[in-house]
Amino acid sequence: MAAVTFVSHDGEKCEAPLDEGCSLMQVATNNAIAGIDGDCGGEAACGTCHVIVDPTWADKVGPSGPEEEEMLSMNPERQATSRLSCQIKVSESWDGLTVQLPEFQM
Repeated sequence: MAAVTFVSHDGEKCEAPLDEGCSLMQVATNNAIAGIDGDCGGEAACGTCHVIVDPTWADKVGPSGPEEEEMLSMNPERQATSRLSCQIKVSESWDGLTVQLPEFQM
């Protein structure tokens, strides 16, 4: 089964199975990944599911859209490969995907 690794700001790793068609936020919340809240339920309206995609995966995961960019622009921990995990629809072909969690969510 394909899996994603979530890495906390202090380096703790937690692996979760990728469910085809779910958002990365849903994968995280379904697997009780600490640091992903998803307060808005996936509407790109809160920024509490911010992740930093490993640069080797950034092209495969794809760029952020306009609504996502608006939320990310307000985040002081934003990085070049930051995304809102609620806006990333996962694929089982992404086995090995790694994302970093920021120290604080907005």
